[in-house]
Amino acid sequence: MNASPQHTPPTAQDQGLNTVTIVGRTGQDPELKYFDSGSVKASFSLAVNRPGSRENRQTDWFNIEVWGRTAEVVGEYLKKGREAAVSGRLGVRTWTDDAGNEREYLTVTASDVQFLGSKRDNYGGDGGGGYGGGASSYTSAPITPQHAPF
Repeated sequence: MNASPQHTPPTAQDQGLNTVTIVGRTGQDPELKYFDSGSVKASFSLAVNRPGSRENRQTDWFNIEVWGRTAEVVGEYLKKGREAAVSGRLGVRTWTDDAGNEREYLTVTASDVQFLGSKRDNYGGDGGGGYGGGASSYTSAPITPQHAPF
């Protein structure tokens, strides 16, 4: 177990105008950390391709943190390569590297994470766009009558 963090999960009142929404693919499986206080945090990166030709395309990487029950769900179901939409607030983390230089990086503390489909669902797979059977078909899209299981 790790020591208790000095971080309190955000509330809607805390967000004010500092709100971002990012849609991209996960760069790795989320890393879960459990704290002595009972809090849980999931951390992962999200890759977002900029518009452009495939040969010249640039990718932006975002560090994502998720807290509480949402972190547990993310840790269980969100896997590398899965498309997701993340909404939350943008923050700056600082640290000192081994050479004594102060460093910064941006992080998004998520208040909402939506699973949009797996790479397999979107590129071949069962062709169902996230509606097919199996454990990988978690989606935030509404189920239409023709896709209802009853």
